[in-house]
Amino acid sequence: MVRTPVGLSEAKGDEDMPGKKTDKNLLRIGEIAKVAEIPLSTVRYYTDIGLLKVANHTKGGYRLYDREETLSIIRKLKPVVNRRRTLMQIKEDLAKKIKKRK
Repeated sequence: MVRTPVGLSEAKGDEDMPGKKTDKNLLRIGEIAKVAEIPLSTVRYYTDIGLLKVANHTKGGYRLYDREETLSIIRKLKPVVNRRRTLMQIKEDLAKKIKKRK
């Protein structure tokens, strides 16, 4: 694996996943946690409750996240979480914003 300032340039050995697009802007869960400066368990939890979306998986089963989309959501979540809003309240707020855009 080759590390770049933005994370992995490629998920080694995962280039040919049938039906799934490979993208150099995909980062593994640990890389997202490191770049966002939050615990890996928080990224996993946000994913499990639907706040973050997994863009793809490696052949080894690692979660891959779209760098820009995921970091954008985390940047929006951090100040809200710090204001003591529950994650479910945050999720409801995000769902309302998405509906308004449509």
